[in-house]
Amino acid sequence: MNNVLDRTKIYIGGEWVDSDGTGRIDVIAPATEDVIAVVAEGTAQDVDRAVRAARAAFPAWSALSGAERGAHLGKVAALMAERIDELAELVSRDMGMPVTLAKPVQIGMPLKNITRYAELAATYDFDAGEVGNALIVREPIGVVGAITPWNYPLHQVVLKVFAALAGGCTVVLKPTEVAPLITYALVDLCDEAGLPPGVFNLVSGYGPVVGEAIAAHPDVDMVSFTGSTRAGKRVAVVAAETVKKVALELGGKSANVILDDADLTRAVTDGVAQCFLNSGQTCSALTRMLVPAERMNEVAALAEQVARAYTVGDPTAAGTRLGPLVNANQFKRVRSYIDKGIEEGAELVLDGRETGLGTGYFVGPTVFANVTEDMTIAREEIFGPVLSIIGYRDEDDAVRIANDSDYGLSGGVWSADRARAERVARQMRTGQVYINGGAFNTDAPFGGYKHSGVGREAGVFGLEEFLEVKALLR
Repeated sequence: MNNVLDRTKIYIGGEWVDSDGTGRIDVIAPATEDVIAVVAEGTAQDVDRAVRAARAAFPAWSALSGAERGAHLGKVAALMAERIDELAELVSRDMGMPVTLAKPVQIGMPLKNITRYAELAATYDFDAGEVGNALIVREPIGVVGAITPWNYPLHQVVLKVFAALAGGCTVVLKPTEVAPLITYALVDLCDEAGLPPGVFNLVSGYGPVVGEAIAAHPDVDMVSFTGSTRAGKRVAVVAAETVKKVALELGGKSANVILDDADLTRAVTDGVAQCFLNSGQTCSALTRMLVPAERMNEVAALAEQVARAYTVGDPTAAGTRLGPLVNANQFKRVRSYIDKGIEEGAELVLDGRETGLGTGYFVGPTVFANVTEDMTIAREEIFGPVLSIIGYRDEDDAVRIANDSDYGLSGGVWSADRARAERVARQMRTGQVYINGGAFNTDAPFGGYKHSGVGREAGVFGLEEFLEVKALLR
C-alpha cells in the first residue's frame, strides 16, 4: 500500500478538507487491477457544506465581468498546457486509455474546451438584444450541481464546470468514483491558479448518496448529469421535487449508414475507428454499421481485417490501440453481450473475449455480421469494442433502421454524393451526424434526442445551458 495515493480530502470553499464520513473508496488501475489511490466516500452533509460554499461565492463571482472570469479560466488552461504529458499519464493509469491517445483525447480536448470557455466568457454578449420594448439579458442560473462519468473523466467535467463558470455560476461537482484522479488534478490546478474560494467545489462518493444529495438540494439551481439513461432518469425524478433545471447527456446506440455508392474501404475503416475509440467506452460510438444487405460478406471481411489491427494491451506501450475496460463490472458486462449476440444467432466474425492477457480488464476487438434489428446487441448500449453490422434493403430502409432506437445521440452517413449524404443525415433523429467521416468539432453542440438526453454541451450552446433569460420591459 506504500504506492497508493491518498486523496481522501474533499474540496470545499477553496480548501482540501476532511469528509464528514469515514468511508473510503479504492481506485483500481484497470490494466493491472492494483489499488492506486483511495478517495473519500462523501456524505449528504458534505454536499450541504459544498452547496453553502458555492451559494456564498455566487454573488461575487457572478458580479465579475465576463473578461474577469475568462482571465481566471485562462490561468487554469495555461497551467494545464504546461503539464499535459504528466496529466496524460495520470488519466491513462486512471481509466486505461493508451497514453498515445490519452494525450490528444483525454487531455488535449478538455484543454481546448477550457481555452474556448475562457474566450467565450470574455466575448459572449450577455445582453443579447431587443424585442420591441424589451431588453433581453442572460444571467447565470446560480449554483450548478455537476455529476460526471468515468469514460472521459476530464472532458465531461470541463464541459459542465467551465461552461458554468464562464457564465457566472458556481459549481458543486461529484466526479466519477471509478476514475477520479484526473479530476483531482484539475482541482489542484484551479487552486494553484487562484480561482476564488467556493466557486468550484468537489465532493467524491457514490451516486445514490452524493449524486442524489446534489440533485435534491434546494439551493442547487441546476443539475447537469452525464451517465447511463437509467441513472439520468433517477436524477431527473429527484431534481423535480425542487423544480430545478436538469441537463442530461445519456446513452447511445448510434447508426453509421454506409450507402451503396460509398467508398467501402474508407467508410468501414473509419467506422471501425468510430466504434472502437476508448475501447468502445464512448456514448456516441457508431456501434451499428448499416450496409447494403447484398454486400454484407464484403463489409464483414473488410471490418474483420481492419479490426484485427487494433492491438490490445498495456496502455503505456507505443503500439497499443485498445486499452482495458475500466473495471471488472464493465468487463463482465461486455463479455455477456458478446455471449448474447452468439446466443441470438448473430455471426461472430471476430471474437475479442480471449486476449491472452491474464491481468487487467481486457476485451479485444469484436465484430458481428448479419445482425438483425431485434437482437440485443443491435438495441442495447454495450460500451465495449463490439461492432454490429446490419443489412438494409434500400435508402429508406436504412433510415428506418437508423431511427429504430430508443437513443439518438450520434450517427454517420457515407456516400459519394455529398448532397445525398446530407439528405439522409437530416432524416436521422439524432443530435449529431458525421458526414463522410467529418472531423469532431469541440465547438459544435453535443447532445441527444429521445433517451439520449436533454440539452446541449460544448461551445456557445453549452454556455447557454447555464444561463437564465430575462426580459427588461422599458
